[in-house]
Amino acid sequence: MNRPQASPAPGAGQPPARGARHWAQMDEVGFIFGMRLLYRLHRALGRLPFQLALYPVVFVYWLSARSAREASLAYIERLRASGVEPGRWASLRHFVAFAECILDKLMVWNGGLDPARCIVEGAELCAEAFRARRGGLIVTAHLGNFEASRALASSYHDARKIHVLVHTRHAARFNRLMAELNPDSQLNLIQVTELDPAMAMFLAERVADGDFIVMTGDRVPVTQDAGVLEAPFLGKAAPFPIGPWVLAAVLGVPVFLMWPTAEGKGFRVRFERFRDRIVLPRRNREAALQPLVQEFAARLEAETRRTPLQWFNFFDFWARPVRVIHDSQA
Repeated sequence: MNRPQASPAPGAGQPPARGARHWAQMDEVGFIFGMRLLYRLHRALGRLPFQLALYPVVFVYWLSARSAREASLAYIERLRASGVEPGRWASLRHFVAFAECILDKLMVWNGGLDPARCIVEGAELCAEAFRARRGGLIVTAHLGNFEASRALASSYHDARKIHVLVHTRHAARFNRLMAELNPDSQLNLIQVTELDPAMAMFLAERVADGDFIVMTGDRVPVTQDAGVLEAPFLGKAAPFPIGPWVLAAVLGVPVFLMWPTAEGKGFRVRFERFRDRIVLPRRNREAALQPLVQEFAARLEAETRRTPLQWFNFFDFWARPVRVIHDSQA
């Protein structure tokens, strides 16, 4: 079966409700031109000259990108209010960490990933499912460097068996740059604005063949009317998508969590088993979804506290730009 092409979601190009700007409308890699130059500098002269040039570029972007800067500052305040002290100039260092993450994304797909620099924990959980050809769903977040884990997985397993659901049209320039460096960086990226029946059938065929689906669980859906649930995150309720857990129930596969973060001069990728299978009742489905969302939010918060400047959501994460399902509606 050919891979279905995602069509524009209803309302995806319209301003979100309540005046909050949806993450998909934001150009979170607006300084890609500067990163291209810095990448070339790194290739020619090494990491130290790159880091010396990085701060002026990021500082200018930090000053000019008002909405991203305000979101970062608000996030830093949420950290402090919940007992995490990220230190001085935390917001600027947050941007620097994001810029270094982008460089690492470029490097890992251009032969710059040394498996010896990566510590992988819990890989045997997924390896067991690979060997058994069970397939599975891996849920991750915008924490650390997902590209490192994807490139690493490609070196250990058949890359054709790993499919990543993304919505990256808002980052088209960065994706083009990635494709220029290594066409394999785009391998099995599936653009999704909504999980329609054609997409669900395609994914079901993939997991039936023992493949793995990867998606994030910390950004609300692109469609205006898609369901989300609120869960506590850093001391305040935030909207989380129900899509990963609904998809897991539809596919009937085991679910794993993955946390890929930079550590020292390398990376640490941690896998956790989340559920052997998710079963949702026909009635009161939201009530069954709520503990799943809350558990994921709690795990994400624990990982974010461990590496606070590696959580890269430069928008008002706690705003509700789409309809939120409350417990009272379940």
